[in-house]
Amino acid sequence: MNRADTFVIVGSLLALALLFTPRLKASRVWRATLTPLASIIGSGFLIIGPILVSHFSRMALIPMIILCLTGYAFGSAVRYNIASIAREEGATTSSPQKLEAVASWSLAIAYAISVTYYLNLFGSFAARIVGTDTGQLGRVITSAVFLAILVAGFLRGFSMLERMERVSVSIKLAVIAGLLLGLSAYLAGMWQSGELPEIRAHWSVWQGLPLVLGLLITVQGFETSRYLGDSYPPAIRIRSMLLAQIIAFAIYLIYVSLLSTGFPMASVPISETAIIDLMARVSELLPILLIIAALSSQFSAALAVTGSSGGLVEELTHGRVVPRNGYVLIVFAGLLLTWLSDVFSIISFASRAFALYYALQSAIAAKRAWNGERLALPRFLRAAFFSALCLSGLLVLTLGVPVDA
Repeated sequence: MNRADTFVIVGSLLALALLFTPRLKASRVWRATLTPLASIIGSGFLIIGPILVSHFSRMALIPMIILCLTGYAFGSAVRYNIASIAREEGATTSSPQKLEAVASWSLAIAYAISVTYYLNLFGSFAARIVGTDTGQLGRVITSAVFLAILVAGFLRGFSMLERMERVSVSIKLAVIAGLLLGLSAYLAGMWQSGELPEIRAHWSVWQGLPLVLGLLITVQGFETSRYLGDSYPPAIRIRSMLLAQIIAFAIYLIYVSLLSTGFPMASVPISETAIIDLMARVSELLPILLIIAALSSQFSAALAVTGSSGGLVEELTHGRVVPRNGYVLIVFAGLLLTWLSDVFSIISFASRAFALYYALQSAIAAKRAWNGERLALPRFLRAAFFSALCLSGLLVLTLGVPVDA
């Protein structure tokens, strides 16, 4: 066992001990934070590092900061809408409410695509257990899981499986803590021995920005706080979203900084499971832990989003399409995307779908800000900010491109 292995074990165990402390488990804010946090770091963490380092080398931190700031800005629009809805309770139909219905439809479509994204990553990581060819084998595994979810949705629903979320998120955070600590120890050892590689910086705004825009889904997930109204009041949902974004973005920035410091651009493979190959150089334990974390997180995320999508479709159709029929539509669309596209194309599709949703949420916030009471800032400044966010979402929708693997 090398030094990095020791740090991986220590980091993971310390994180687990912290995450399962009675005080944290009893915290209502933390329980509300787990849902958006699970969505943000669920799948993005597995792919974002290798993608950015393979394209931007030492400068990979710049596009990561751009993605985090973009996610935070869109989150501010969603948080503003949460607070505004609480103030508008009892109001009759209005243009924001009509826009909310359109936004909800766009979210239902985005969720359907994101389920495909989650399960294709699940299939790719599961395929690594039996071999390195994750193409066709990954698609077969993904299709089998899709059908299993459909059967579960028809027979038992998702309530029992959703209880796994808290444990799954805690395990995933513990693995990430071990990874970051182990990677830090690995790089420190290389620096002490003078083996840290010389890495040339690489960043092209015009070539890199469209690719970065196509990766918006890697910081997506904070909007789930918007739909926890049955369980938590607006103040807790707003705090939970903000806390989830801060934690996730701190993890992303540290992770990408470490990865871009120790791995030259040419040595980073471009694939959905590239993180396994990279971390195998750091520790013998990390590939196993990453596969376990990936399988549990992708499966639980897919279950949660599928259940949410079915309920959302039922609500939007006023009960004409029951959740079970919604599951059929989601699974059918997911199987088509799985066999007609690759993972990176699905990531781009999902990013564009969520960009449309965020653009609509920003438009709703701009409308509410313009019609609302004068607060700390003049209302036209708030409305201008949210209008700019709406345009940014439309730019992501039109300009984002998939990673060229």
